[in-house]
Amino acid sequence: MQYTGARILVESLVEQGVDTIFGYPGAAVLHIYDELYRQKDRIRHILTSHEQHATHAADGYARSSGRVGVCLATSGPGATNLVTGIATAAIDSVPIVAITGNVSVPLLGKDSFQEVDIAGITMPIVKHNWIVKDVNDLAEVIREAFIVAKSGRPGPVLIDIPHDISAAHGEYTPPPGGEGGVLAKRAMCEFTDDDIVKAVVLIKESKRPVFYAGGGVILSGAGAELKKLAELLNAPVALSLMGMGAFPHDHRLCTGLIGMHGSAASNKAVQKADLLIALGARFSDRVTSQVEKFARGAKILHIDIDPAEINKNIQADAFVVGDLKAVLSRLLKKLPPKMATEWNNEIETWKAQTPRDHHRKTALHPRFVIQETARALGAQAIIVTDVGQHQIWTAQFFPFNRPRSFLSSGGMGTMGFGMGAAMGAKTANPACPVALFSGDGCFRMNCAEMATLVRYRLPVLIIIFNNQTLGMVRQWQNFFYGGRYSQTGLEDRGPDFVKLADAYDVPAYRAADETSFIDSLKKCLAHNAAGSPALIETIIDKDERVLPMVPGGKPIDEQIM
Repeated sequence: MQYTGARILVESLVEQGVDTIFGYPGAAVLHIYDELYRQKDRIRHILTSHEQHATHAADGYARSSGRVGVCLATSGPGATNLVTGIATAAIDSVPIVAITGNVSVPLLGKDSFQEVDIAGITMPIVKHNWIVKDVNDLAEVIREAFIVAKSGRPGPVLIDIPHDISAAHGEYTPPPGGEGGVLAKRAMCEFTDDDIVKAVVLIKESKRPVFYAGGGVILSGAGAELKKLAELLNAPVALSLMGMGAFPHDHRLCTGLIGMHGSAASNKAVQKADLLIALGARFSDRVTSQVEKFARGAKILHIDIDPAEINKNIQADAFVVGDLKAVLSRLLKKLPPKMATEWNNEIETWKAQTPRDHHRKTALHPRFVIQETARALGAQAIIVTDVGQHQIWTAQFFPFNRPRSFLSSGGMGTMGFGMGAAMGAKTANPACPVALFSGDGCFRMNCAEMATLVRYRLPVLIIIFNNQTLGMVRQWQNFFYGGRYSQTGLEDRGPDFVKLADAYDVPAYRAADETSFIDSLKKCLAHNAAGSPALIETIIDKDERVLPMVPGGKPIDEQIM
């Protein structure tokens, strides 16, 4: 069949099961947008207020659903506005396909209007990218892009389509099996019996094993296998930020967050372990702090699908490169049905060690806000955060018991991530409650997306922690810079978030104490049930802190409590 490049693009996306694209139009993609108009009964397009939030929306769609997210932007500034979102997806292993327009092929490399080498710019932050210079290559490029994005360690890819290629006619042949016939499959990396034997030997020899579970557990769907293995070994499970939800929060072996703001139980367990089993985690500096003193008495068993992560930050005594679900299944078959370890009551004792700040009585404490929201939303809720103090409070206080229920920018720490990600999550999961926890600093970066929520009737619950400061930066200035609060105060810089929400036709309330928060939450949930987004601005203490905290360069069990 002879189709335009724009039609081939749409047909190829439909092949992959794509139902939604997040984007923003411009001259270089007008042929594509014209085709999306013609095919609007097959693919939904959601117009964001800014291209960066289109990538975050595709990211949130992918994180919450396990499918590939798709975003679309025009050439030049439209394309470069995607870069932060692509980098965010890359470091957190999120499969998205970013599609950009560009100037026509004869104009490439001539500094044409709104021309930019987006392939060159994004090369370090994508798994692969393509510039399509022949319309007859377009369908195969798109098919390959989805395979690359989803297979192995997932991640973003980019397809750059010049303007004349989207207009040109080319041959399109549907794939075998029709729509959905070439959905990308997750590649299974090969590992050997010898790899498994070495891992089994380490596990059998250990007396105090600890699991360090990262986002790879969620990506591989290995939560059930982790639970069986942890119970078999009676071993504590510490979670990275990306691993929240990989292991049930209320399980007796769960010790919660590990690292800079990790729980005393997680950090002490790792430092007392004789074997640390890292699952789908990359030993980031926010986890290890001083590498030489991290897990200082433990041997390291590292299991990951990406061979590049092995021995990159921490030297492993043994490793298995492969899909976690497959590897853990094999390990369970090789280990005896019952194993004795030397963990006694230490874990429960350490769990009881919590910072005084967690119980400090103020008019409205973040712990109260987060826990009451959890009770109100129920077990199927998807929680999204921006980046800062509220992000860590959410990881500490929200009872995450299932995978893909916590969406946050981990490796990049991207302020402004939350609103787009929440839009994507709600689009992918319309039956699930979706809440965004944000800070007043972060919300300034993405508040325009309230227009998108209203336009597409995406009933997201927005809760802003307003302490009139860039809280996490202020906390560092307080601890390490003598209280010199350089450019972190927001007291006199507005806006009034309730009035701002009203301008976007978003119902909004302000809560300064527990009673007013509960009342506001009930009203907001009623608005959500009616199909409307809603917002609560919570007024919290400017000096509310995130604790525990490991000062930079210190061992992770030397925490400020």
